[in-house]
Amino acid sequence: MAARAGIVVTGTEVLTGRVADRNGPWLAEALRARGVDVGSVVVVGDRPEDLRAALAFLAGGGTDLVITTGGLGPTADDLTAALVADFQGRPSALDPDLEQRIAAVVARLSARRGWRMDPAATAAGVAKQAQVPAGATVLEPVGTAPGLVVPVAEGRSGPPVLVLPGPPSELQGMWPAALAAEPVHRALAGATELRQSTLRLWGTPESELAASLRRVDDEVGGLEITTCLRDGELEIVTRYGPDAEPAHQRLVQAVTADFGDTLFSDGPTVDELVAAALDERGWTVGIGESCTGGLLTARLTAPAGSSARVLGGVAAYADSAKTQLLDVPVSTLAAGGAVSAEVAAALAQGARQRFAADVGVGVTGIAGPGGGTAEKPVGSVHLAAVGPDGAVARSLSLLGSREAVRQRTTTLALHLLRQLLVGGPPA
Repeated sequence: MAARAGIVVTGTEVLTGRVADRNGPWLAEALRARGVDVGSVVVVGDRPEDLRAALAFLAGGGTDLVITTGGLGPTADDLTAALVADFQGRPSALDPDLEQRIAAVVARLSARRGWRMDPAATAAGVAKQAQVPAGATVLEPVGTAPGLVVPVAEGRSGPPVLVLPGPPSELQGMWPAALAAEPVHRALAGATELRQSTLRLWGTPESELAASLRRVDDEVGGLEITTCLRDGELEIVTRYGPDAEPAHQRLVQAVTADFGDTLFSDGPTVDELVAAALDERGWTVGIGESCTGGLLTARLTAPAGSSARVLGGVAAYADSAKTQLLDVPVSTLAAGGAVSAEVAAALAQGARQRFAADVGVGVTGIAGPGGGTAEKPVGSVHLAAVGPDGAVARSLSLLGSREAVRQRTTTLALHLLRQLLVGGPPA
């Protein structure tokens, strides 16, 4: 791991959580795939002093490349290019050719989208985006904002700064050109292979895993092991160089020996396992969900090609929707209420029959914060899945907020499908 990079994600909207950061994780993985270790991802708002502090922190930490994202637009709060230029000791000047290219892009977008634009304001914004630090490499715009590679001024020390746009589609579209830029290529010349593997357990507490890892601690030197418990899944992510492959194999053997009954994947997510299992059989699935309100259908249809396996889903909240759209018997609802194992099974069977699918899934529950009773507290959920080879079901009580219950229930439903299709630890 000879080459290291640091990332600064800019934008008050990201800092405050109004917009989720997609660039930091994407860049970290893209760099890891090239053998570049990311030491830090720093998120700052649109305050000049905070961006300067972040640049100083990363540039002084032994990094070979600093990457910024965002702050390249035409408005007054877009200050990244100017601040990076100042930080690197490179005065900026207008690049007339770049100004013309950006103006042409803006004109095309304006005509296509029917924007009404003030000519003077537009020209000022274009001129702002066409300011280029002396000695910088320009990366052609994917949207309206060019990227920059800004080396440190002669006589000073520090890594080059790669300045990328904030919209993820623009950043990712510019990435190949950024890697090909000579200053970036030179900065990352020391990159070596950096491998990564993921083991996934279902239903194993972190404390149990921690005890196993302590037992083999002296056998897994050279591995960077990270664990994460999320919605009942325990991920073990390991990063290591090629010379640590024997240690990685010893880790896999130890986890398999201790948790073979809960280990459900050596890489693919539960979503990927379910999709692959349906595709291998040529099967389709229909979904009837209540408390998750479409979240399960959204997860199943997220991957490309999902139309081959997912026929449809119904978010049947009201009892009338359950009976009219998914043929849940009125007598079943009357006997145990809408939140019951019997209704979950009826939803699964109804979705299977209504969509003429091979597999049906049913979900019902009380996500809260209200609606619970002593007999059926908030967090009570019932799930069922039925297919050509049988059926599986699960009933349990979950803790947490409304969103936590809904997300955990969705993950549970996917594991129920995984159990039905490929086996492994029970959901």
